[in-house]
Amino acid sequence: MWFRNLQIYRLPVNWGLSAETLQEKLAARPFHPCGSQDMSTSGWASPTKDDRFVLAVGGQFLIALAVEQKLLPSSVVNEVAADKAEMIEAQQGYKPGRKQMKEIKEAVLQELLPRAFTRRRKAYAWIDPVGGWLVVDASSPARAEEILEALRDTLDELPVKMVKTQLSPVSVMTAWLAANEAAGNFTIDLDCELRAVTDEKAAVRYVRHALDGKDIQDHLAAGKLPTRLAMTFDDRISFILTEKMEIKRLAFLDIIKEEAEKQADATDMQMEADFALMSGELARLIPALLEVLGGEQPDGVI
Repeated sequence: MWFRNLQIYRLPVNWGLSAETLQEKLAARPFHPCGSQDMSTSGWASPTKDDRFVLAVGGQFLIALAVEQKLLPSSVVNEVAADKAEMIEAQQGYKPGRKQMKEIKEAVLQELLPRAFTRRRKAYAWIDPVGGWLVVDASSPARAEEILEALRDTLDELPVKMVKTQLSPVSVMTAWLAANEAAGNFTIDLDCELRAVTDEKAAVRYVRHALDGKDIQDHLAAGKLPTRLAMTFDDRISFILTEKMEIKRLAFLDIIKEEAEKQADATDMQMEADFALMSGELARLIPALLEVLGGEQPDGVI
């Protein structure tokens, strides 16, 4: 349940959907496994192991979209279709035309789909009506769009906007590396990627390497800019900040998980304790990060 990547969106002002209403709407579009002729299917599932579609703790909501996909590579379809095309050519005396080949491939697809293996996964989103955040645990905006589109279909509309900052992450990360010091309660860790703005896009990547050396300053002086920078917030959360304001490789340090385990021992509800701690920490991290990036821009509705 602990998020690994963050795509951050701003909810509209006065977004007031209750947990009960959200539960009702998600329950109307539940997940169903793929049918025999489905390539993929998706629907809402419980983020926990019970029948709740919304985990609500302290005014914070956790939801999950289940996605199932058939694993049927196009190379397999093409191979079987080619074999069938050879048999038809032998029977009719000439190669199948383009239209007939299309029909053959469609027939092969329908034949193979019921026997294809399936892969199932869950995509999670945290909704913070109090702070006005919608945060998706996704490695890219394209992957986050999967759950956003499902929410739009379920709620009829969802006028969220991707968070943009007054200062670009690249300019702020450059200043931090130049000064060898981050602002606020942030510290610079040991991973970084520097990329040239020239056509060659030459890049240098540091992994588990001190970033306070002369070589870093030389790369900055040569015009390379940071596109990824490892950081820690308040000695409690580590992450990678990217040039696109994405948070990757999010890791909650042991002290947080130990607190969650203590709460779970008292309440016998590990999932609720984990979510309460995670949402509480992220509710501190996101505003702090936006502050050191100059604050939010009020535009960009998607």
